[in-house]
Amino acid sequence: MVGLGIVVVEVCDSNLLSSVELEQLEEEYPEIAVLRLDCLNLCGLCKLRPYAMVNGKRVFAKTVEECVQLIRQTIEEELRAFDDIE
Repeated sequence: MVGLGIVVVEVCDSNLLSSVELEQLEEEYPEIAVLRLDCLNLCGLCKLRPYAMVNGKRVFAKTVEECVQLIRQTIEEELRAFDDIE
């Protein structure tokens, strides 16, 4: 069984971001887990912008490309914060 990483990226199936293969981030960052969910209960944001939740933080942008870049930045911030704790 594969355990969840220390960073969880949640994506709503109805969001524009769901068309992107975010699972490739799991290869790039082995410490993360990408979860695709039916709904994240942020329908207003979901309808307007590509977004994801990274460890409970909303990450959104005007374009899918910008959003993926912000997700990467947030993952790296979360991993740095975890490293600082150790």
